[in-house]
Amino acid sequence: MADLSQFLETLTAGNAVMNLVGPATIPDFWNRHAWDSAQLLALAPEAKTWADLGAGAGFPGLVLAILGKGRPGFHVHLVESMAKRCRFLSEVVGALDLPATVHNARAENLDLAVDIVTARACAPLSRLLGYAWPYVRKGAVGLFLKGQDVASELEEATKSWDLLADIVPSLSDARGRIVRVRRLGRARKS
Repeated sequence: MADLSQFLETLTAGNAVMNLVGPATIPDFWNRHAWDSAQLLALAPEAKTWADLGAGAGFPGLVLAILGKGRPGFHVHLVESMAKRCRFLSEVVGALDLPATVHNARAENLDLAVDIVTARACAPLSRLLGYAWPYVRKGAVGLFLKGQDVASELEEATKSWDLLADIVPSLSDARGRIVRVRRLGRARKS
């Protein structure tokens, strides 16, 4: 809890100088950001290695790293293409001594083998699956935090992707959903 509180302080200060999260969401940090991110652990309790694509302000990646701290073999790869956000992520990782690595790179250009690939507020599902494909192809399961439009995003994604996925209700927001992708491949053109 102390690490999450310190993360909140760093986020609040960082958000004053760069757009990390919507300012109106900071007062609801515990439910909207922390709990929303933390719920992923229950969907993959044995997972040790995670990749958070489009890590941005660190949701869910930094929260997962905080909660996995001290667990043998637990590690989160925070993948972010914007250098200023990487500096913020590195500051939090260093200050809290988290089991995480910050990658200033595009997700699809990295060669990481992980148990779980995740993302939140990164891109529409059809594009996000392109970023996640190299990870899922190597055996990762995708856990993608999405909003109430998930059904239409999933329908659009099936035009380009052949996937085995299910939708899990969010525990932090009745409108939220988690798309769990177990298999992913390019859709065949008809």
